[in-house]
Amino acid sequence: MKRSAFALWLTGLPASGKSSIVARLTPKLDTLGMGAEVLESDALRRILTPSPTYSIEERDLFYRSLAFMGSRLLAHGVNVIFDATASRRAYREFAKTLMPQMLEVSIECPLQVCMERDKKGTYRRGLEGKSSTVPGLQESYEAPLSPDLAIDTTVVSSEAAAEQILALIRSRLRA
Repeated sequence: MKRSAFALWLTGLPASGKSSIVARLTPKLDTLGMGAEVLESDALRRILTPSPTYSIEERDLFYRSLAFMGSRLLAHGVNVIFDATASRRAYREFAKTLMPQMLEVSIECPLQVCMERDKKGTYRRGLEGKSSTVPGLQESYEAPLSPDLAIDTTVVSSEAAAEQILALIRSRLRA
């Protein structure tokens, strides 16, 4: 019997640990025969918005496009993981209208810790005035009100977080 596909959205501030967790989770899924397509926002931005402005209008379009792509993959039985900040709840709520069974995982980390971890320089550019739309800095970040799972990456390692998410996925696929 074919297992039903899942959609999973990891949301959190930039540098909160989303990509690190996904990097630990995907091999575990592969080992179990549950491989997933990862829709990672930075990679997709290079295609969808090669010269991003990060304006509200552009973000609205980007996240609608991301959710639509994910819903099409899911409709064809492909597991989907969204590795994207999606700073507004409306972005994730729209995704849930397309994929009602989508799991939402809140990756929680204080802004100061995210700023210390920031390898891409996102916060540095924001503080230097080279960017004016950094979630958590100049733009608000709207955390999920009732995520399926919340993980505090200041106390939970990426490996342990991946295990928690895997347990969530397995429990939902059995339900």
